[in-house]
Amino acid sequence: MDTVEVVIFYILLIDSIGANLASWFGTGTKWYQKHFRVFSRSFPLSKGWTTYYFILVVWIGVMLYRAGILWN
Repeated sequence: MDTVEVVIFYILLIDSIGANLASWFGTGTKWYQKHFRVFSRSFPLSKGWTTYYFILVVWIGVMLYRAGILWN
């Protein structure tokens, strides 16, 4: 069961890093709005939202690490 949590964490980590790269460096803002119209209205590709998302994912990683699930 621990493997599922680790896989989900790494998927979220990769996604949050990609979202931050796109919002901070502007590589995918227009593409994101064009291809994900409904989703982009609720979750805009802004620096604040993506930074908060990354912090939450890192916090989950810290909890998994302290529980002894991550990096054993």
